[in-house]
Amino acid sequence: MIKREENPDYINSFLDYSATILNKSPNSIKEYNYDLMMFLRFIKIHFGLTNETDFTKIKINDISLDTIKKIKLADIHSFLSYMAIELKSKSATRARKASTIRVFFNYLSQKANLIEINPAQNLETPKSDKRLPKYLNLEESKKLLEVTSNEDNRNYQRDYAIMTLFLNCGLRLSELIGINIQDIDFSEAKLNVIGKGNKERTIYLNKACLNALSEYLSVRPKNGVKVDKIHSEKALFLSERKERISRRTVQYIVNKGLKQAGLDSSKYSVHKLRHTAATLMYQYGNVDIRALQELLGHESISTTEIYTHVDNSQVRNAVESNPLANL
Repeated sequence: MIKREENPDYINSFLDYSATILNKSPNSIKEYNYDLMMFLRFIKIHFGLTNETDFTKIKINDISLDTIKKIKLADIHSFLSYMAIELKSKSATRARKASTIRVFFNYLSQKANLIEINPAQNLETPKSDKRLPKYLNLEESKKLLEVTSNEDNRNYQRDYAIMTLFLNCGLRLSELIGINIQDIDFSEAKLNVIGKGNKERTIYLNKACLNALSEYLSVRPKNGVKVDKIHSEKALFLSERKERISRRTVQYIVNKGLKQAGLDSSKYSVHKLRHTAATLMYQYGNVDIRALQELLGHESISTTEIYTHVDNSQVRNAVESNPLANL
């Protein structure tokens, strides 16, 4: 939960703008708040405005707009350098911080007219490490589904349906826990989910998904489901306490399944199942990259293109299939 009293007024105004005008999700708002708190704590040290040695205890609610107006591009670069050298932050983490800082200063200068000069106007995004995504291969994916469907698990229908959706549809964790029963259309074999930025998209369900969902719905509790502010009574997936399943519970289910399948749960995660689904569809389904982008809900095709580089065997096969190969 964001503690607004610990923020300067201009940050709270920016967060309100991001939520209402930019339509950012609650998770994005929390990330913005965290990123800016970290940046302004650094600024207080960088400008010699604090004697506090514990970084986490530095207060930012006393940073005035006059101080914000003194920030230059070089100071932002110093912050990103601090993250890279002192904190050993990955390029993806630094890129997110840079993005937050850009949006923040654009708001202050262009939307709220609180500062005249935008120091982040020419701020570049740190170059990506371009690491290939980790994913399960086909046999590992089958093994994970097999152990999850074991009837020794009293919630096996639910857990199997969860794993099936992850591995077949490439859902994000937030998308899965947000599914309501009414979002499923069995007659049209499709599912509506709410993705990043509260954008709705349609996921088409294959036979495995439809069967797994039907099996689970036949045993999903109908009585005693909690009626609460997160609308548990509408939720597809419920916890044993008969409320909408939580992120932590889903993460536990996935970690448990990975261990039972003999896979390294520290190497893989819920998000790696999203990578797995995308990779398997691209490798085995001859899926067009634009269709994959639509399915995954990526705003930029460049985000999806990483899956075109994950399988070296495809590159080898392309060379081997050259008609001149056997001359």
